[in-house]
Amino acid sequence: MSYQAYQTASARTEDARTTEYRLMGFVTRELISVRDAGPADIRKKAKALDRNRRVWSAFAADCASSGNALPDKLRAGIISLSIFVSKETSAAMRGETDLDTLIDINRTIMQGLAPAEAAAS
Repeated sequence: MSYQAYQTASARTEDARTTEYRLMGFVTRELISVRDAGPADIRKKAKALDRNRRVWSAFAADCASSGNALPDKLRAGIISLSIFVSKETSAAMRGETDLDTLIDINRTIMQGLAPAEAAAS
């Protein structure tokens, strides 16, 4: 089975929460890889930080839409967190802070998104 066929089949059977969990896992692993590699590859760092910021911007945009069914307080919290992530990303890109805060935020969100069987283990 080709990778594209797998993605199509996965998209049809996966709920939004699982997709968000996988996406957060991907961008978090990318941030960890950049952090562990050190300051040598600025392009890789910029790419990882930009991808993470885009994910958070998409979450904020989704939470700002009128069709979002999450409770208002949770939606506002995600939007606020997205604003913080954007500011922290800019600081990390300028070398004013490390990537640990962004990684910790993503991991915390992943814990909340984790499928029930993963959260139980």
